[in-house]
Amino acid sequence: MLSTEEMREIEHELAHYEQPSAAAIEALKIVQKHRGWVSDEAVADIAAKLGTSAAAVDSVATFYNLIYRRPVGKHVIHVCDSVTCWMMGQPKLNGLLEQKLGVKPGQTTKDGRFTLLPIVCLGTCDRAPAMMIDQDTHRDLENADEKKLDTILGQYK
Repeated sequence: MLSTEEMREIEHELAHYEQPSAAAIEALKIVQKHRGWVSDEAVADIAAKLGTSAAAVDSVATFYNLIYRRPVGKHVIHVCDSVTCWMMGQPKLNGLLEQKLGVKPGQTTKDGRFTLLPIVCLGTCDRAPAMMIDQDTHRDLENADEKKLDTILGQYK
């Protein structure tokens, strides 16, 4: 069931759209902001609120790679795996992160602090390789080492 706060925020967004179903992505983002991820039950509740099917809302949620359909850590690390980032050192960066965090892509650290995920493109090809932690993009990581990653990860408690 959607919380009172989630309902209030979704209602606010609905005022901006002629068709309630057009607010699906905003409603998904609202639920994720409050819960950290979007469960099947939340998809069904959003669909009911928007007057559309759960399948329609789920198709939006699964298309948009920043909506999480399973629990994630407190902070999500997206490592760009575009061709440019790959050529500029993404495999090394990803390997350092895996070693440092003790997880593979798609996994969450034991303490629940970080989830490591690939992402198709962060749009920073001129400063590749790159990663995004929460909403912060970190670029020019070609020569990243353990110390640099410690500094970056240390910003996220």
